[in-house]
Amino acid sequence: MSEYEAVVYDLDGTLVRLDVDWDAVATRCGAVLRARDVDVEGASIWEMRERAAEHDLLDRVDEAIAEFEREGARSARRLALADELPREEPVGVCSLNASAACRIALELHGLDGHVGTIVGRDSVETVKPDPEPLLAAVEALDATPEQTLFIGDSDTDELAARRAGTDFQWVEDRV
Repeated sequence: MSEYEAVVYDLDGTLVRLDVDWDAVATRCGAVLRARDVDVEGASIWEMRERAAEHDLLDRVDEAIAEFEREGARSARRLALADELPREEPVGVCSLNASAACRIALELHGLDGHVGTIVGRDSVETVKPDPEPLLAAVEALDATPEQTLFIGDSDTDELAARRAGTDFQWVEDRV
């Protein structure tokens, strides 16, 4: 018997590795914003998202990112931790990636039938490290944060878990 009611995984870098050229994503996002006179000099993709939101352009930037993510999901590489699935407790995915990209990558590797919920960047109003996406996944799995394990590969994942009140474990501590 598991010690958790549910387990939630990050996607990219945890279960799979999306084949995304992030430099090309940054170039496309920058072009979208510069075309509308938004300064993006030196901005990361995530900073561009913030600037896009300030100028009511977030939907356009997120769609540009999602296009690359969906394409990259079609050739995603399965990672070792995916071998944990199926599990006896309910499983979810909470990702900064678009939910469609998550679904594509999970389907590609036959993992989709083992995941009860997917919360992507486009599923709720905020993104990790805000706890809202992780809490949405926990709720969809009918679990409580205190009895949920979140497994990820980034400081953002760890911070989201702490803010949501779930346990956290690093990918490298499991493989």
